[in-house]
Amino acid sequence: MDRQRLDKWLWHARVVKARTSAAALVERGHVRINGVRETSPGHAVKSGDVITLALDRGVRLMKVVGFSERRGDATAARGLYEDLTEGTG
Repeated sequence: MDRQRLDKWLWHARVVKARTSAAALVERGHVRINGVRETSPGHAVKSGDVITLALDRGVRLMKVVGFSERRGDATAARGLYEDLTEGTG
């Protein structure tokens, strides 16, 4: 797998609790891919894409590094991205 729907990837990466919440986040314009606002939950993300999320508690930058067939635990989710948010490792 080299691509995945944006809403599904956000859900698998545990950014949100439900896939419908991921779709709503995208549709409301709170997600950018490589600096370009994306409003389609079905947009495909690929390895190396940088996702910018505007969330309640600030902005989060995540680089896509992997995909998953299923939603796993928090440890598995952390393996899907590299956190680029300033001040984190």
